[in-house]
Amino acid sequence: MTGAPASAAGGTGRPAPGGKLGAAAVNQASLWNIANILTMVRLLLVPGFVVLLLMDGGHDPVWRAWAWAAFAVAMITDIFDGHLARTYNLVTDFGKIADPIADKAIMAAGLICLSGLGDLPWWVTGVILFRELGITLMRFWVIRHGVIPASRGGKLKTLAQGTAVGMYVLVLTGPLATLRWWVMAVAVVLTVATGLDYVRQAVVLRRRGLAAERFAARDRAESPR
Repeated sequence: MTGAPASAAGGTGRPAPGGKLGAAAVNQASLWNIANILTMVRLLLVPGFVVLLLMDGGHDPVWRAWAWAAFAVAMITDIFDGHLARTYNLVTDFGKIADPIADKAIMAAGLICLSGLGDLPWWVTGVILFRELGITLMRFWVIRHGVIPASRGGKLKTLAQGTAVGMYVLVLTGPLATLRWWVMAVAVVLTVATGLDYVRQAVVLRRRGLAAERFAARDRAESPR
């Protein structure tokens, strides 16, 4: 992901590898850097993924396999663009906005298409999308008080969601079809649990921020002029 902050040393405490390439990447985080390009590729994969998934009525195993490949590439680019952004200090305003949009777009597209095809209950799609939209809005609600960091549970949630959706995209039968149901169940539980934890963090962060603002205002009012 390209929205994560990185240090000038590449986020590793030592000079970035790659000689001139590493130095250039650190010194110039332009819009057209490799991390942002991967994010844009992921955005472009969304309509392609939807077309492949819905080809021939959406139930052809071959087209579904191609759709899975597109989905897998999108998930892989999500990992690599974040690593590159942190390593080479390629954080840009575009990346901060586009990266989470790309993440949610590919996931939302998969969930909605799968529910539309009857492969996944709509309530599962509703729970996951409601959580993702709600947490995004909540981050904006408290952004002036601070940033809610991504938790380990949130990363596990993303991994579980990606694995589950990928398994549902493939035409699986027998034990694998049962396994994907359990993987999706784990993803839903993690989605709800981490969502509630983010709500708790947002409330605490906002209370602390408001308290700090009141303290600062009182301190200014009481200080001699």
